[in-house]
Amino acid sequence: MNQWHPTSWQAKPAKQQANYPSQEALDATLEQLSLLPPLVTSWEIEALKGQLAAAARGEAFLLQGGDCAENFGDCNAQMITNKLKILLQMSLLLIHGLNKPVIRVGRIAGQYAKPRSADTETIDGVTLPSYRGDLINGPEFTPEARIPDPVRLLRGYGRAAMTLNFIRALSDCGFADLHHPENWDLDFVGHSPLADEYHQVVAELSHSLKFMETLGSGRDSDLSRVQFFTSHEGLHLHYEQSLTRPVPNRPGYYNLTTHLPWIGFRTAATTDAHIEYFSGIRNPVGVKVGPGMSAQWIGELTERLNPDNEEGKLLFIHRFGADKIGDGLPGLIEAVKRTGRQVLWVSDPMHGNTESTRSGYKTRHFDNILAELEQAIDIHRSAGSILGGVHFELTGDDVTECIGGARGLDEAGLKRAYKTQVDPRLNYEQALEMALAITRKLGRT
Repeated sequence: MNQWHPTSWQAKPAKQQANYPSQEALDATLEQLSLLPPLVTSWEIEALKGQLAAAARGEAFLLQGGDCAENFGDCNAQMITNKLKILLQMSLLLIHGLNKPVIRVGRIAGQYAKPRSADTETIDGVTLPSYRGDLINGPEFTPEARIPDPVRLLRGYGRAAMTLNFIRALSDCGFADLHHPENWDLDFVGHSPLADEYHQVVAELSHSLKFMETLGSGRDSDLSRVQFFTSHEGLHLHYEQSLTRPVPNRPGYYNLTTHLPWIGFRTAATTDAHIEYFSGIRNPVGVKVGPGMSAQWIGELTERLNPDNEEGKLLFIHRFGADKIGDGLPGLIEAVKRTGRQVLWVSDPMHGNTESTRSGYKTRHFDNILAELEQAIDIHRSAGSILGGVHFELTGDDVTECIGGARGLDEAGLKRAYKTQVDPRLNYEQALEMALAITRKLGRT
């Protein structure tokens, strides 16, 4: 650890990185980024770490969700507001059903890079670099758009800063005031089959708040705002490096692009660059784990990423698929137990259940997502461990990307509002239904 530096990763094999045509242009952009103000603070990061430690003990619950990949065009007031609204609505249901605090972490303000299965793609005999997210290149299938452009790193920083500024402004002005959850309603929630159940929860919580304040003879200002943290996959290591800095009065380095960066399954090799980079930052860090990960591998990850056994430091976000979790997850839980180190287990029931329809749509079945989530709860109970959170790809918009749910969206209905450029997301209605399913399964304790 003493030899670690934000650039140490460059001596290791680095997967999923952009191939920039000009190293000089990249270096100049990174120098600009390194001089810009941080996007988040170490105080916020440490506050989140403390809350994640509580989730690992079963005293809180993590709700992490948002888009599979943000586009620069998503940086507008309505889309940001809708993302916050669905996470706030889900958290309201979870608070009511689980009877514990909910930690809200959005996949937002930085989820601009995505891993790809191949470096190139071919259409009609033309081969071009793959689209790796707006942070790197453009989605248009043209040679000009697909060339990695370092200026996009500055644009990504700017979009993240504007998004964070708007989130903080909404929080400070009372947008998330628990006294007025009716402000969180999306326009189309009234059409949902779950609307009555949701509004019943709202009414019960409002009554409880009034009762507590009557006893206390005053209004609790802490209930007038809700903390909201950000996260993204720390895929583009040059970008992450550029805003990784020491801070006054705290030891070590913090990644100040986001509160909670995570490592994807494809870049989690312990000998590679991503693990080297993540091993040195003071942020809480997540790792996606799943099929093909051995007990030795996850044990090494635990030791590399949480050597001091710090509470709230390390999250394992498991994503197997409904047909594989029963065979794969128990062994990983036992392997981590043998290390004696603290981790927070989180279920991502989305990624292992992706499939393609006959008509070519990439989708996920709601029933499979729910089945994996319910199995995860049972497996952790049987193993004597705690499932302390969930990780969803979702949107507050009225999209049709995942099959099933309360309204029975079928394959033919996908084309109505299939908008994702990468992975299918739960829409607002399906996300609320998933939150209700969690409370039914975990119950009030």
